[in-house]
Amino acid sequence: MTEAILLVGGKGTRLRPLTVHTPKPMVPAAGVPFLTHQLARARAAGVDHIVLATSYLAEVFEPHFGDGSALGLHLEYVTEKEPLGTGGAIRNVAERLRSGPDEPVLIFNGDILTGLDIRALVGTHESTGADVSLHLTKVTDPRAYGLVPTDDTGRVLAFLEKPQTPEEIVTDQINAGAYVFRRSVIDTIPAGRPVSVERETFPGLLAAGAHLQGMVDSTYWLDLGTPAAFVRGSADLVMGRAPSPAVPGRRGDRLILPTARVAPDAKLTGGTVVGEGAFVAEGARVRGSTILPGAVIGPDAVVTDSLIGSRARVGERSVLTGAVVGDGAVVGADNELRDGVRVWCDARIPAGAVRFSSDQ
Repeated sequence: MTEAILLVGGKGTRLRPLTVHTPKPMVPAAGVPFLTHQLARARAAGVDHIVLATSYLAEVFEPHFGDGSALGLHLEYVTEKEPLGTGGAIRNVAERLRSGPDEPVLIFNGDILTGLDIRALVGTHESTGADVSLHLTKVTDPRAYGLVPTDDTGRVLAFLEKPQTPEEIVTDQINAGAYVFRRSVIDTIPAGRPVSVERETFPGLLAAGAHLQGMVDSTYWLDLGTPAAFVRGSADLVMGRAPSPAVPGRRGDRLILPTARVAPDAKLTGGTVVGEGAFVAEGARVRGSTILPGAVIGPDAVVTDSLIGSRARVGERSVLTGAVVGDGAVVGADNELRDGVRVWCDARIPAGAVRFSSDQ
C-alpha cells in the first residue's frame, strides 16, 4: 500500500463555531490538528503518497503540512472550485494518483477517528479480488448512518441510507468511512459534477455486478462531526483509548503543551488538553476538555466536556458543561453554560448574565 486520498473538503457545519475560521480537519485534537493523526496512522501502515482533496478554507492546509516530508510522506493538494461530494472529490484528484489500474488506493473521510487495522483492510481487498473494499463497524443505534449488510463471506449485498423504521434496520453494520478502491474503478466515477459514493457510486457498482467487499473492524471508531464527539475524541487520544502515533506527549489524564501555563493548584483530568500559550488559573477545575491555543480559564472556573476556542476567555467562577466557546469569545465571571450551548466567535457574555441556578 503506497497511496491514499484524504477527503478534507467539508465545511464542518455541525462543528460551528469551531469551523468558522478553521477547516474541520485542522481543529486541534490532542494538541495537533486532527488531520495529523490520520496522516501519521496512514504513514505507519505503509502509505507514502497522499493526495488531500480540499475545498473549504483550502488555503490553510499546505502552509501547515507543506510537502509532508516532516511526517515521512509526500503530500499533494487538489482544491475543488465547487463542492463535488465524496465521489466527485475522489474523481477530481484521480490525475494525481500514480497507481496502476489494478492497484489499491486507500481513501479516508477526514472526520473519522478510528483504530482500523489499515493493513488488514488492504489485505482483505487483495485476497478477495474486490473492486472496492469498505471498512464496516457495528453500532448500537444505526439510524444516523448508512447500513451495509453482507453475506457470510463479507460480500456487500446492499446500501441502505439512514433507515428509520425497525423493518429497515436489517443489520448493525455501518459504513465507517474508509475504503480501498481498485484504481481503475475511480476512473468510472463521473467527472466535473457532484457525486456521492454512498448514494450513487456504491449502489451503481453493486447494480452493475461489481465485487464490493466489507471488512468488519469494531475497534475504536468515532465520527467527530459534533462538538461533543470532537471533545470526546481528543480526550480519548490523550488517555490512549484511541490510537495515534502523533500525540505530542505521554498518554494520561492531561496533556499540557510546552508554552501553556497551569497554576499549581488547578486540577486537570479526563484527558484535558491545554494548548500552546493557554493559561489555566488558580483553583480552576477542567475535566475532559480541550483548551485551544491562547485561551484563558479564570480562577475557580469549572469546565467539563467543553471546547474553548483560540484566545477565548472564561471568567472566574464560571461553570461550563458540554459547551463550545468560539475563537476570541469572552464568557464573563459567574456564568453557567450547559450542554449544547455554543458561544460564537468574538461574542461577549457579561458577568453573571446566564445562569441555570440561583445566584445565591
